[in-house]
Amino acid sequence: MTPQDAGCQALLAERLARAGFRAEPMPCGAVANLWLRRGEAAPVFCFAGHTDVVPPGPIDRWTSDPFVPTVRDGRLYGRGAADMKSSIAAFVVAAEAFVREHPRHRGSIALLLTSDEEGPAVDGTVRVVERLKARGERLDWCIVGEPSSARVLGDTVRIGRRGSLSVRLTVHGVQGHVAYPEQVRNPIHLLAPALAEIVATRWDEGNDAFPPTSFQVSNLAAGTGAENVVPGSATLLANFRFSTASTEASLRERFEAILRRHGLEYAIDWTLGGRPFLSARGELFEAVRRAVAAHAGVEPQASTGGGTSDGRFIVDICPQVVELGPVNASIHKLDEHVELRALEQLARIYCDVLRALLA
Repeated sequence: MTPQDAGCQALLAERLARAGFRAEPMPCGAVANLWLRRGEAAPVFCFAGHTDVVPPGPIDRWTSDPFVPTVRDGRLYGRGAADMKSSIAAFVVAAEAFVREHPRHRGSIALLLTSDEEGPAVDGTVRVVERLKARGERLDWCIVGEPSSARVLGDTVRIGRRGSLSVRLTVHGVQGHVAYPEQVRNPIHLLAPALAEIVATRWDEGNDAFPPTSFQVSNLAAGTGAENVVPGSATLLANFRFSTASTEASLRERFEAILRRHGLEYAIDWTLGGRPFLSARGELFEAVRRAVAAHAGVEPQASTGGGTSDGRFIVDICPQVVELGPVNASIHKLDEHVELRALEQLARIYCDVLRALLA
C-alpha cells in the first residue's frame, strides 16, 4: 500500500536485467522510484507506472484475499490487478518480447516506476522527472499504464488530463445562543448565498480537448455539537477540475471575488494538485491506435477525462504522452480484477507500439 513498494521494483530490476536493462534506483524519503533503461541513444520510448496500491477496504468483504492473486472465471483478482500492476507486467512481457525480436533496436527503451502515485505524489515521478531534466535526459514517447479503458480494452486512450485545484475555506462568524440572533453572526447563513453563486458560476466553456471546468464541494463542516449554539466558523472543502480554458490564477481570483462581494470574513488555503496538460497528437497515438485496432478490435477514443495522473509530470520532458491500460470499472473497489484475455492483449499492444517506433 502506498508508499510501500514491498520489493516490486527490485523484482522488476532483476528480471529486466536479463533483457539488458540498467537499473537506477532513485529513492526519495519513504518513496521507492526506479529508472530502467536499455540503450543510450535517442529516440527514447518510456513505459511509466506505479507499484503502489490503495488500501483494500474491509478484507472480509472481498471474495478472496486482496493480496493473494486469485484467478476465477477468466479474471485475475487482487488489489492492484487493474490499477496498475497488470500494466507493469504487460510492460515487462512486451519489452522482453521486443528485445528478443530486435536485440539491436534503434534508440532506447525505458521504464519509470514509483510507489507514490496513489499517495501525495510529491516524492515519486515528479522527482524522477526533475532528476532526468537536470541531467538533460528527455523522452520522445511515453505510455502511462493507468487503467484508461471504459468498457473494453483500448476503447479509451487518455491524451491529457484536467488540472486539479483544491480549496479549504473557513468563514468566520460570531458564536452565540440561537435565541439571540442579534448577538451572533451565523457563518453558515453568511456562506450559503456565496456558495449558491459559486455553484451556479460557469467557469469556462472548455474547448475541443476538454469539457468545461467543474466545481464540487466535498465537505462542509460547522457546529459545536449543541443544537442551541450558533457556531463561530464554518469550513468548506472543494475542488476545481479545470481545463486549459482556465488557469489556477483566474479560478482563484474569481472565487475570492465572490466571497468579497458577499462581505465574508474568511481564511483560505489553496492546493494545486496538478495543471492541465494536453499531449501532442503524433506518431505515438497513431501507433497505439493501430495496435489497439489489431489486437482488441476497437477504435480508441482520445480523452482527457478522469482524475489526475503522473502524466502531468512526465509531459514536462516528453512531448507525446498517452495513457493506455485495462478497464477501470473495478479500480479502488472490492474484488478489483482484470480479464486475463485483456491482459494478454495489452502486452501484445504494447509490443506492437515498440515495433512501430523502435524496430
